[in-house]
Amino acid sequence: MTRTIAQQAELALLLEVATTPKPGNVDRHRDHDDLRFEHFLAGAVGASEGLEDLADPDGPPIGTAFERAVEGMNGQSGGNTQFGGLLLLAPLVRAAALGKVTPERATAVAEGTGVEDAAGFYRAFEHVDVAVADPPDDMDALDVRRGSDAVPDIRERNLSLFDILARSADHDGIAREWTNGFARTFDAAERLVNRDGPLLDRAAAVFLDLLAAEPDTFVAINHGAETAEDVRERAEAARDGDTDPETLAEELLAEGINPGTTADILAGGLFVALERGTEV
Repeated sequence: MTRTIAQQAELALLLEVATTPKPGNVDRHRDHDDLRFEHFLAGAVGASEGLEDLADPDGPPIGTAFERAVEGMNGQSGGNTQFGGLLLLAPLVRAAALGKVTPERATAVAEGTGVEDAAGFYRAFEHVDVAVADPPDDMDALDVRRGSDAVPDIRERNLSLFDILARSADHDGIAREWTNGFARTFDAAERLVNRDGPLLDRAAAVFLDLLAAEPDTFVAINHGAETAEDVRERAEAARDGDTDPETLAEELLAEGINPGTTADILAGGLFVALERGTEV
């Protein structure tokens, strides 16, 4: 049986959390004190109706579908499991519904968003607690933590979701993907496609590649830029075989450091790889 596009996206979320070792993140061998493997499984399943909306080329605006996915994701007791992953998947899934998923098509979807997409994005923050950086002084009215209260300001300024994310691209890795042609996502997909071995083993290797290449912005938001760079260097050592990835996973877990943006990009890469025929 051929999986639908929405099922491919749900499977990508499930494969991401099942990948191990994935240093600092929940995986099938490691839980956080307040966020467990089972929460991510339930979050992926709960997001399915929103993913189906995204996979409909004639469906609602992707911001509206994204909000529905987040609301469903939050139907478990752990809280935020895949907010960033769903934000990254949104234009990729809609792009796949319109044809072959490519950087160009995904970028066209992202750039084609409008005010209603931005409104859905802001409303999504009312469903779950998301760690975000403080906005610049001149953007207080657009602070995502205001949720639907910010929507009138968005409408007055006629801002699209792409416009909103472009303002965050300097400090948010998922916003940067949206505004940079989804470069890291498609690079991850290529690495997944071209490696040999079981898909979850390939995914673990690609996660280390991603973490070693750039400081994780979720780590930077929660722990500072210096810690994010330290984690990148430690991931580079694990990738190069100088240290054990399993040891790094245990260390970051003990330190409470969660490279969540890197996990989100892996989920996006897994979706693209599945759409390109990678077998499970």
